[in-house]
Amino acid sequence: MKLVVVTGMSGAGKTVALKMMEDMGYYCVDNLPIPLVEKFAQLILDSHGQHDHVALGIDIRSGEDLSLVGRIFDSWQQLSIAYEVLFLEASDQVLVKRYKETRRSHPLSGAGRVDQGIAKEREKLAFLKRKADFIIDTSKLLTKELRQELEKIFKEDGDFDNLFVTVLSFGFKYGIPSDADLVFDVRFLPNPYYVEELRAGTGEEREVQEYVMQGSTAEIFLKKLTDMLDFLIPNYVLEGKNQLVIGIGCTGGKHRSVTIAGALYEHLKDREGLGVKIEHRDIDNDNKRKK
Repeated sequence: MKLVVVTGMSGAGKTVALKMMEDMGYYCVDNLPIPLVEKFAQLILDSHGQHDHVALGIDIRSGEDLSLVGRIFDSWQQLSIAYEVLFLEASDQVLVKRYKETRRSHPLSGAGRVDQGIAKEREKLAFLKRKADFIIDTSKLLTKELRQELEKIFKEDGDFDNLFVTVLSFGFKYGIPSDADLVFDVRFLPNPYYVEELRAGTGEEREVQEYVMQGSTAEIFLKKLTDMLDFLIPNYVLEGKNQLVIGIGCTGGKHRSVTIAGALYEHLKDREGLGVKIEHRDIDNDNKRKK
């Protein structure tokens, strides 16, 4: 039997994750009273394979009984019941925004502010996060991207290193992305902006890419960049980092940064154990300014 405990911050996507796991063939139960959890697991074991894959949702709504979960985990270990813990995380800013959009109150906020409830919840769930086998930060994930990450862990049985990488191109004249962990300036590369027939194009087009990559400078830079990231990423995983935003910037975020970001994405996208996506923040900004 494969038993997965799905937990995490309220608003981080636990209910959505359980629905996705149900689509993957898991028998899912959400918000079961904690005193019944141990009995539930035993009943599943006694069903003799009727349910081979089970996902159990546990969250802050369990109240004071939540403190009993640690004892239950110890009991499962003693009984050799194999289980895994999935913890869904999101930044405070994103959680507050989600609560405002749904006009729901946080389970622990009462008559107070949502951010106060979130702070209390983080404190109460800290022990579960420490016990987690998998942590997914949903702050920047689309629904389809969350599904992909869950499938990597629970459907394909592949290795998962809890790291999601965003390769983000941007223009310095529009500001450095506030959430970037690493920022690389590629304004030293040939600029297609000064070639009339290329100016309206973007780094997603072959002619622009060839112009940016002319000579050996861009290739040397890419080699050094990928070598450094090949060293850094495994060490970030060991340190427990679960999200990495790599910013690639040029002047307007349309030609050079898009070209290099695309090449970097191609280098990383098939890496085992990583979730990788690419975003071009400012690729259409020039067109928006002309309107």
